[in-house]
Amino acid sequence: MPEVNTDVLVIGGGMAGLTAAARALHLGKSVIVAEKAATVGGSAQFAGYAWTTPAHAIMDEVNPRGDIELRRALVNGFGPGIAWIRSLGVECADAVTVLRYGSGHQFDTNSYIDECRRRIRAQGELLTETDTRALLTEDGSVVGARIRLPDGTQREIRSAATILATGGFQANPELVEKYIHPAASAMQLRSNPNSVGDGLRLANAVGAATSSARSGFYGHLIPTGVQFRDPSDFVALSLYYSEHALLFNLDNRRFTDETVGDHLTTMELLDQPESRGLLVADERVYRDWITGSYVEGADALDKFELAQRRGGRCGIAESLDDFAYLPTEWGYNGVEIAAQIRASNAAGPAVRPPRTYDARPLDHGPYYVIEVCPALTFPFYGIRIDRHGRVLAASGGTINGLFAAGADIGGLYDRAYAGGIAAALVFGLAAADRAAADRTGAPT
Repeated sequence: MPEVNTDVLVIGGGMAGLTAAARALHLGKSVIVAEKAATVGGSAQFAGYAWTTPAHAIMDEVNPRGDIELRRALVNGFGPGIAWIRSLGVECADAVTVLRYGSGHQFDTNSYIDECRRRIRAQGELLTETDTRALLTEDGSVVGARIRLPDGTQREIRSAATILATGGFQANPELVEKYIHPAASAMQLRSNPNSVGDGLRLANAVGAATSSARSGFYGHLIPTGVQFRDPSDFVALSLYYSEHALLFNLDNRRFTDETVGDHLTTMELLDQPESRGLLVADERVYRDWITGSYVEGADALDKFELAQRRGGRCGIAESLDDFAYLPTEWGYNGVEIAAQIRASNAAGPAVRPPRTYDARPLDHGPYYVIEVCPALTFPFYGIRIDRHGRVLAASGGTINGLFAAGADIGGLYDRAYAGGIAAALVFGLAAADRAAADRTGAPT
């Protein structure tokens, strides 16, 4: 079997993998990237912001169960990560608020992907449509991987450092049912279709530690019955405004604090009967949030109108009395939901479940009603790493020569979320920096 040698082998060509590869080249290392798909970019092609919390105290508040070392590393590494993007000639806008607790920068992710790809092709080697069959090991260390090229031939790549960055396992029904929720495979995928758990498979085979199952996933609420036509729908159909609305399950009851964020409500809805619910907004929410920009600088879009046009279960009630005419085939009791809305309005800040960040009443018709379900972007379960991106061993310590970054890692988030692109950027850079330092014997 043909054998080649390189300083750094990166398995996966999304945000984390391209970042690690470009950084390693910048540090003077030889690099090979092996990407399963025909093109690089992964799910980063569909993003537009890099963001996370601006301070440790905020990260601790919104993500208290996440690994503390990784939480610290993410916050500390974000500023240098943005500086890295800019150093490649990619413009990043000034910081804006994201959600109620984050800070981030809009940037052209595709320009960043293109620049990383250009550098890799010019200075290293980029293999596409290439499967990684197994990691190579010697005396407990990972020393490369065996890959299969598009023509079916196999090659062994020997490397001082191997970085797993295959993007998670959200496109693998068996794994999402096992590690997210038994109903998770029914969710639509707002992600690339190639992330099927290759990184997790490779890491497990060499004894890597993994994070806690049922730690959740990142996703958003979307209209039921409306299929994604293309990746632009991943954002267009996501109902971010749900944190200002009311959400009811098939028992006609609220079941969570919607105001903590649509991404958290999405996880909670997955566990409700049939994983669907009725999202209700009034005239104020429609005016201020449904038709407005979710993040400063983003395009405004009437998401209710789009859902209605695409055939979602949608309706407009001029008053709460009109909820009595909710279609019975939807499975909800409109009269009971109207009564719950009136009770919520009357309770104000004392409402239960609480509405911590927006307890204002929904008392001005018309009311905008959409039936919603969760959609999946990537899981929080994955390979355990330290702050340098080194893969931890299930038996203790680290696995020499093996690193991971991006959606392949676990432990950073646990039923919480503070940025995916930022995490891919920060830990992609960290893995490359440590791999380069290990190769040269430089201190870290």
